[in-house]
Amino acid sequence: MNLKITKLLADLTEQLNFIDLEIDNEIKKCEKAIEISVKAKDNLKALIHKTAFKSQEEEIQFFKEIKPQFLSKFIYYNAIYKIETKKPYGGNRILKKYYNNELIKIKRHFDNNLDFYRYYRTSSNYLDYKYFIRGKFDVKLALDSYYIETDHSFSTSHDYKVAKIIANDLIELYIESKILDMEIKEPREKSQLNHNSKQNWTGSKVALIELLYALHSDGVFNNGASDLKDIVEYFENIFNIDLGQYRRVFLEIRARKTDRTKFIMALNQVLLKRMDNTDEPI
Repeated sequence: MNLKITKLLADLTEQLNFIDLEIDNEIKKCEKAIEISVKAKDNLKALIHKTAFKSQEEEIQFFKEIKPQFLSKFIYYNAIYKIETKKPYGGNRILKKYYNNELIKIKRHFDNNLDFYRYYRTSSNYLDYKYFIRGKFDVKLALDSYYIETDHSFSTSHDYKVAKIIANDLIELYIESKILDMEIKEPREKSQLNHNSKQNWTGSKVALIELLYALHSDGVFNNGASDLKDIVEYFENIFNIDLGQYRRVFLEIRARKTDRTKFIMALNQVLLKRMDNTDEPI
């Protein structure tokens, strides 16, 4: 069972990483990520229902360490989806206030669950038999009302709380990065008000990575002496884009079953079509 769960988690992580690079729009990215996360959770649930835990320790490990890794991804993307769809229109001052209010909500959740945060953060285990064994809930241990409506064959009283902690850490990083990004870009945007030549890459990140690897392979920069890392950083700067773990993305491109150079082939077709269109001005 562990090998199957490991593969499920690896597949989920790979899919989420890929759409994080493929889709730039945060709302559309979250919609796709939520769909993928729910499907992975359902597959995990089906797997658990088919296989019994060998011991109480294995059950505790699953609900304390494994299931929260799946569930936290849904919680994270669902929260970001709500944050971005409710985001007000306005300047940086309004947006900063909005994002800071979201940080306050995370802090409030921390304050309301301080005892369990401390228990989880210190890797304590003396209450695991109550927190992470199905059917062992204790009303004195601050149960969330949602627990009453959950499927008790696939839930314990506190596995959701662990997932929420993991997700909140990521949500906090997301919000702080949004605020920091506004603070960094604000003066730069003011200095560029009269510069209309600035170009942003609006295609997919995967496509740009495919193109950069092709250009680097052909040695077109500095007579082939340029390092791939320097080329990527240069293009990130001029096109105002973050290509993230581009080497891992190249491995995924290389592993494609068909059309491994999909973007370059598409470029070839559109250029040939333009050449054939003799009426189009050069």
